[in-house]
Amino acid sequence: MTYHEYNFDGLIGPTHNYAGLSFGNIASATNKGAASNPKEAALQGLAKMRAAMALGLKQGFLPPQDRPHLKTLRALGFSGSDKEIIEKAAKSEPQLLANCYAASSMWTANAATVAPSPDTGDGKAHFTPANLAANFHRSIEADTTARVLRHIFSDEKFFAQHPSLPGAMHFGDEGAANHGRLCESHGEKGVQLFVYGVDGDRFPARQKKRASEAVARNHLLDPAKTVFVEQSKAALDAGAFHNDVVGVANGAVLFLHEQSFADPKAAYAEIRDKAPFVDIIEAPANRVSLEDCIKSYLFNSQLLTLPGGEMALLLPKESEENPAVKAFVDETLSKNNAINRVIYKDVRESMRNGGGPACLRLRVVLSEAEAAAANPHFILDGQKIAALEGWVREHYRDRVTPDDLRDPAFMDESFWAMEALTRLLGMGAFYDFQQ
Repeated sequence: MTYHEYNFDGLIGPTHNYAGLSFGNIASATNKGAASNPKEAALQGLAKMRAAMALGLKQGFLPPQDRPHLKTLRALGFSGSDKEIIEKAAKSEPQLLANCYAASSMWTANAATVAPSPDTGDGKAHFTPANLAANFHRSIEADTTARVLRHIFSDEKFFAQHPSLPGAMHFGDEGAANHGRLCESHGEKGVQLFVYGVDGDRFPARQKKRASEAVARNHLLDPAKTVFVEQSKAALDAGAFHNDVVGVANGAVLFLHEQSFADPKAAYAEIRDKAPFVDIIEAPANRVSLEDCIKSYLFNSQLLTLPGGEMALLLPKESEENPAVKAFVDETLSKNNAINRVIYKDVRESMRNGGGPACLRLRVVLSEAEAAAANPHFILDGQKIAALEGWVREHYRDRVTPDDLRDPAFMDESFWAMEALTRLLGMGAFYDFQQ
């Protein structure tokens, strides 16, 4: 049976703005209050999807969530018409309003954890939406994410959909940003790598070990093919709020920073024991500092297996512009290892809010039969991506500041855009504001 990896990127929503809501995300905090460009952000994301498709890869997308999330504002005591709710929240709780406007569902690496059917005990692909309990603006995504995943992967013959984990911070789960899969080919049984954190001196850990263990149980994973590794506090306190900021796994390759793991020697030993085929490519701290790693998002790259079998790194432009990182990438490519191609893409609007190329995608490995059972509206070809680009150009602003969130007209624009998207994708009355 033939399997392919599909990257389901987040389609960036019309309320993309720089509110600086994510504690521990240095880029987000640095750009707080600046003017954003939602139109450019969405087009940059779609251009990245086009680049992956041009490499011969399978590409899907997840739609934006409805923002502002009036259902949350109503649950928190704001009443009246939609316009009155925005006006009341803007006057008394502007920070809360900003949370309910966040377009952070664009980072689908946090949408869920996915286990492909070759790895699970029942032979189905399993999905668990992340509860994202560490940040309020992200925690409100979970219910809609679950609805989206059920909408795209609805056939129970092939797909098992789990609810988000309960327990708030005790079981804080940030999804695939702290998870990787090592395998000799997509269709063979792989080794599932879960990375969790313990609170640092500067920043709290978002991914809890108990959450990773619960997801592994729910996905019916083989303990002999599952590894749990603690992230280093040095990486966490430097701003690696998710492990995908300091490491990425794909196929037989684990590409990461020397200071990614709390005990790298023990971690590598267990990984090699369970995945003896693995090629570990490590960036030494004396060549690439954690600061450079996090500023450039070197490891928040997409490590992609191309149709010919070689691997490519899809990196943000910031990596190309960092001398230490660029030198390390060039040296890595010059050596005889699995990574032999690099592509730099402009995703600056996402980067300024703290998310690189890998943040924008959720990996989903599917057999041909599973792919045929998925909703075809969300698997891209040239015609579909052109339609999405046209939708963005018609409905998105090219400048948004935090003050715009106070204006009910901005809410109306966002809802009109989402209404048009549901028509384009045949989704029906999908979002809360449409009920």
